Amino acid sequence: MAQIQSLFLAFTILSLSGPIILAVPSDPRRLVVNLIHQDTIHSPFHGKSEDLATRLERTLQIRRTLPTTDIQADLVPIQNLFFVNFSIGQPPVPQLALMDTGSSLLWLQCQPCHRCSYQNSPIYDSRSSSTYTMLPCSSKYCTYSQPLNCTSSIPCFYNQQYVNGVGSMGNLAQEQLSFRTFDDGLVVVHDVIFGCGFSNGDLQGNKQMNGVFGLGFEPVSLATRLAKFSYCIGNVIDPSYIHNKLFLGDGAGVEGDSTPLKAIDGQYHVLLEGISVGEKKLPIDPNVFEWKGVNTGVIIDSGSVSTWLVKEAYDAIVKEVKSLLDPWLTETFTQKDHVCYRGTINQDLEGFPTMTFLFVGGAELVLDTTSLFFQIKPDEFCLLVRQMIDSDQSVIGLMAQQNYNVAYDINGKKLSFQRIDCELLAD
Repeated sequence: MAQIQSLFLAFTILSLSGPIILAVPSDPRRLVVNLIHQDTIHSPFHGKSEDLATRLERTLQIRRTLPTTDIQADLVPIQNLFFVNFSIGQPPVPQLALMDTGSSLLWLQCQPCHRCSYQNSPIYDSRSSSTYTMLPCSSKYCTYSQPLNCTSSIPCFYNQQYVNGVGSMGNLAQEQLSFRTFDDGLVVVHDVIFGCGFSNGDLQGNKQMNGVFGLGFEPVSLATRLAKFSYCIGNVIDPSYIHNKLFLGDGAGVEGDSTPLKAIDGQYHVLLEGISVGEKKLPIDPNVFEWKGVNTGVIIDSGSVSTWLVKEAYDAIVKEVKSLLDPWLTETFTQKDHVCYRGTINQDLEGFPTMTFLFVGGAELVLDTTSLFFQIKPDEFCLLVRQMIDSDQSVIGLMAQQNYNVAYDINGKKLSFQRIDCELLAD
């Protein structure tokens, strides 16, 4: 699989001591997560010394990793990533895990740890939790390679690897997760499948992160168990925007225009028919978007910043953008593999037409200039569409999904786009 630039939505934990823990006899119908930007006063990264240009330029270098009760937690981004409050085990231990719709397994660094990255918060120790249950290699959730003499007494061993080399090995288990509610109580979700990692790679060199929270389609995923989830991202970059939300569970709102959703190898595939700029439909053969096997088709992903398209589609977009901007603006050529211009999005792109992804079933994803371009420096902006180099798969990234509630109905096999100000979504 080609390396794909990415963004992980990340889970962080604040202390869960104090409020009463309310046991939920069945899965919660709806988990509502408020997303908090890393540079607000609520973020553990508030006050970090880094100018805007440095932060934006670094974001473009992040690599994709591929392979009835309302519950509220806080999501905070790191490098434009988002965190959510939750704890694991009993007594609860606060955690920080990257949320990724491109992978399915929730895994955390665990004691006793043979190889763990340093983290500021305590490393979870399954030996100290009264609710930890090891899964045997005979479990239906144990789909990793196991010994031939597998018995109920042999643990299920997992080996989760990612394109960028970061990975985790350990034992598959079940635990309870604790979430903070709107009334400052706690709700517990029982028997969540997770990987207890005792040999883990460096998590992007970040000391706040404890693991990865996969929300892909595989049976081990909490998203599959809860059947539906959605997220509304009003602004990935702006730290003053406080209304980004994530919804998990059957009560997650699935509204707006929909298109068929196919889950293949744990990834969410969509059927893209074409792309238009303004009223002009670009001359792209729709066959380039079809799924024909491994590393083909189109996936929609919360784990990528940019949108990555196969060459034919990318070339058509770049040709159209250049025809509109070259007569008025100066191309800079300062960012490798990016189409960039001198100027500012707010002033120099006023009146620039929207770009629309056209899906089977009539659903549309409309990108205005703030979703299509990226202000990489105070006087330079870049196109947020990139060419996929060594793969025939296209990826619609998170910036393209701004100003939408994007809803995944796993059982109904559909993906819905609701254009909305995230502030208007009811709690």
